[in-house]
Formats: sequence, structure tokens, C-alpha cells
Amino acid sequence: MRTTANGLDQLKALSGADLGRTDWRRITQERVNTFADATDDHQWIHTDPERAKDGPFGGPIAHGYLTLALIIPLFNELLEITGVAMSVNYGLDKVRFPSPVPVGAGIRLHGAVGAVQEVRGNGVQMTLAFTVEVEGSDKPACVAQAVYRHYA
Repeated sequence: MRTTANGLDQLKALSGADLGRTDWRRITQERVNTFADATDDHQWIHTDPERAKDGPFGGPIAHGYLTLALIIPLFNELLEITGVAMSVNYGLDKVRFPSPVPVGAGIRLHGAVGAVQEVRGNGVQMTLAFTVEVEGSDKPACVAQAVYRHYA
């Protein structure tokens, strides 16, 4: 279920909230190849399924940064923000990739709001804890602490 926050006061009220989990999203070889083209990262463990079969993961895997980038559209499934003039990605405090995402696997995002603090310029800064889960795996693919700023 998607949470909606309208304006800065409702964003502040989300401090400590568990936003839940998204639906599963399948990682295809086409998506991995498109990301490889966009980033000029054509390492064989990502883009050569035949060679990757004999590699350390038993098949091709998604780029870690692709997994990280997918947090953006997945996060939009968890939280809708209205009543603000602008929202910006302020950065990441910590990112780790504990396990790979095999091509063909499903991923989903779990999100929780940490601190929500006022910042200069009539805004708030939200810290979020994100975990990208891999279908059928006990280990997450990515854990990240993200920081966003929202301005009225």
C-alpha cells in the first residue's frame, strides 16, 4: 500500500514510519544490457550470459549500480509526496551490496523513514533506510541510507 504525504507537516509526521514493501520487479537481460550501454560497463558477468554460466555466480547478474538506481522507481511505489514545490535527491550516507541479483530474479524494495528534520529554505530533510530484497534469497542485494530534501 502506498503512503501519501501532503506538504511538509505530513512529511515530518512520517518520522520513524515503516513504508512497507513494493511488488516484485523482474530483472531482465535486456534491462541489464541497456544499463551497460548507458554506463559503458560491459563486464562479462553482466552482459555475456554464455560466459557468465561458468563464472562465479552461475549466470549473469545485474550491476550493483543498476540495483541502486532502481530504488528510485521502487520508492515511488511506496511514497507519494504532494504539496511541495520541489524534491531533490540529496545523497547517500551508506550503500552496500551484500549479494548479487541474478538476471531473471525478482527484486522488491522495503523502505523505512528515519529522521525528518527542518532545513533552511523552508524544507525538510528525510533520511530513509532502503533494503532491496531478492526473491528467494535470505540476503538483500542492496542496503542503502538515502537522504532526500523537500521544499515548500
